[in-house]
Amino acid sequence: MMESKEVLYKNLPYLLIPLLVLTDLLIKNYSVKYLEFGVSINFIPFIDLLLIYNSGIAFGMFDLDERIFSNIIFVIGLFIVIYLFKLMKDENALLRKYSFALIVGGALGNLIDRIPDGQVTDMFHFHTSNFSFFVFNPADAFISVGAVLIIYSELFYKNEITK
Repeated sequence: MMESKEVLYKNLPYLLIPLLVLTDLLIKNYSVKYLEFGVSINFIPFIDLLLIYNSGIAFGMFDLDERIFSNIIFVIGLFIVIYLFKLMKDENALLRKYSFALIVGGALGNLIDRIPDGQVTDMFHFHTSNFSFFVFNPADAFISVGAVLIIYSELFYKNEITK
C-alpha cells in the first residue's frame, strides 16, 4: 500500500498536465460560447472579460495575424514542450517538477487551441483604471506561474533534494 502511494505521489505532476489542458480548453470554449468578441465585461478589479484571438506568443506579443508565422510558433512550441517534458522527467526536486508541469500543461493548451485557425483564444484583460496591460488565457497564467516557481526554486532551493 505504501509503495502505491509513493508511485502516485511521484506521478502527480504528470497527472496535472492533462487536467491543466482540459481546464484551459474548457474555459476557452466557454468564453467563445458565451462572450461577445471585443466586448469588455467587468469581472473583478483589474481584470475584465474580453474575448479576443491572437496569432502571436505570450500575452499577444508578435501578433502579426499571419498563418505562416503562427505555424512556425506552433512547431517551435512543440519542440519546447518536448524539451521541458524531458527536463521534468529528469528533475528530482518536486517543486520544479510541478513548475514544469504547469508550463507544459499551459503550452499544450495553447498549442491545441492554435491548431484549427492559427490563433489562441484570450479572455482575461488585465488593466488599471487608465492603462491596459494585456489580455491572456488560463494557459498563459499556468505558464507564468510555472516560470515564477522555477525562478523561485532556483533562487531559494537550488540544492533541494526530494524523495
